[in-house]
Amino acid sequence: MKRRAADIAYDRIRGHLLAGRWPAGTHLREAELSAELGMSRTPVRAALQRLAADSLIGFAPHLGATVPGWTADDLDEIFALRLALEGMAAERAATRATADQIAELDGLARAMAEAALARGARLGRITEVNQRFHRLIVEASGSRRLLRLIELVTELPVVVGTFVRYDDRAMARSIAHHGELVEAIRARDGTWARAVMEAHLRAGRDVMVPRPAAEDTAATR
Repeated sequence: MKRRAADIAYDRIRGHLLAGRWPAGTHLREAELSAELGMSRTPVRAALQRLAADSLIGFAPHLGATVPGWTADDLDEIFALRLALEGMAAERAATRATADQIAELDGLARAMAEAALARGARLGRITEVNQRFHRLIVEASGSRRLLRLIELVTELPVVVGTFVRYDDRAMARSIAHHGELVEAIRARDGTWARAVMEAHLRAGRDVMVPRPAAEDTAATR
């Protein structure tokens, strides 16, 4: 079946957004996108409206579409949602994951560790493996609702591009968390899996928005 032009436009523009092609504040003009995609403005407009509904762009009548910026409050909200949703997914996965899914998670954790050894040249590979690892945990939870909700808060440029800000210490911690998540799921320990996932996401949030020194000191008391 031939795909609708609006669906093709949506996928292409979304891919560019997730790849970080346009900086925050960029105006996405229908005429320019239409010429680039080789289609009329009608499907491009429909795609932009759909992307706005997915919170991937800002969109207002007569003003057009813009690539959004992300504030500390935005990140706090995104990671709070991820904590609740992905924590639940990890807990459910511990009791529902199949042997094949656990084996794949283990392979992905090892692949990410290997890619990190050549991080500068393989950042795209690390991001790809990380996304698959997290998605597989949600798939293993057996909940389609969780999958859809998590997609809404993880398929955002600010989340997909997280590893750009990771130093060697943060990367090593992330890899260790992945390994521990595999062990928790293999042990069928939902409480452990949820705790590791929450620690993993909090660490990611702190890389994106470092806590003030006073808050950091209080957190260690």
